[in-house]
Amino acid sequence: MEKNYEDGGQLQIDLKEEVAQGVYSNLAVIGHSSSEFVLDFVSVLPGLPKAEVQSRVILAPEHAKRLAAALEENIRNYEAVFGSIRLIERENLHALTSIKGDA
Repeated sequence: MEKNYEDGGQLQIDLKEEVAQGVYSNLAVIGHSSSEFVLDFVSVLPGLPKAEVQSRVILAPEHAKRLAAALEENIRNYEAVFGSIRLIERENLHALTSIKGDA
C-alpha cells in the first residue's frame, strides 16, 4: 500500500495479513492526558456482563485531531454515496445491550 503526499513524496505501508483481518468493535472508549489520546476499541455482546478491549491505539494530540478530521471527511463521502447514517439514541442503545440470550 502506498500513500501519496501533497509534496509528491510517497510512503510505503506494509499491511500484515493478521492485521488486515481487523478486529470488530462496537464501542470506543476515549481518554486523554496532556500528551496523548488513548482509544480503546471494545466488542460488547448482548447479554454478557463483561466486555474485552480488542485493540488500543495511542495518539499524539495532533494525530488525534487529524484522525477526527479524516473520519468526518470519510463520513461525508460515505453519506454522499449511501445516504445518511442513522444513530441509535442512547436510551434505545441500553435496551440492545441488555438483551439476554444464547449465542
